[in-house]
Amino acid sequence: MYNSKTITREELVGLFDYTNLKPNATKADIIALAKEARDLHTAAVCVNPSRVKICRALLTGTGVKVGTVIGFPLGADTLEEKMDQARLSILEGAEELDYVLNIGELIDGNTAYIKREMEVMASICRKYKLVCKVIFENCYLTEEQIRTAAGIALETRPNFIKTSTGFGSGGAKAEDVAVMKEVVGDRIKVKAAGGIRDWETCAAMIDAGAERIGTSSAPAILAGYDAWKAAQG
Repeated sequence: MYNSKTITREELVGLFDYTNLKPNATKADIIALAKEARDLHTAAVCVNPSRVKICRALLTGTGVKVGTVIGFPLGADTLEEKMDQARLSILEGAEELDYVLNIGELIDGNTAYIKREMEVMASICRKYKLVCKVIFENCYLTEEQIRTAAGIALETRPNFIKTSTGFGSGGAKAEDVAVMKEVVGDRIKVKAAGGIRDWETCAAMIDAGAERIGTSSAPAILAGYDAWKAAQG
């Protein structure tokens, strides 16, 4: 785990999934995102599936991974549809998949469905050596439901569990990150995403246990970090 008081700038940049999932994002917007991610050397970019190929062309060989979203943002697609989306995205060049679990099934208490879905999606990613991240969309869940989903993740072993899509009724909360981390410990990583636009918010997520930060505001966060660091003398 990182600590916001000791994290280096390089380490901070290496936590970022630099993101543009806006429905009105243009090709020029995505190219700009990829180029900025390349220059900053973020962990990854995260874009909608139709933009994967553009990013892969720009980022191959840079060390910046190309991530995309599956069943996004509602999670209500069938498992078969999510599987098809995953396979098509892999063919386009995706290296990391952030999929939204079936929120309604989780709230209904259908843990068998959630486990099956998570097993299948994680196994697809393992087969193709991709990173798998499961989006819980915590704003719609109770703490008990968050703990249940995190417990299922311990059985199925995706690489990350993730707080939010950024398109729900609320975004990442440090207290939710802490709950998720408490359940999974060091066995699975936690990604915080949704509404992380400044250094102070980012720092809170890091201190709660997040090891990846999804954000469309990487430059603003870094500017805040630089100002904070300078103030430390």
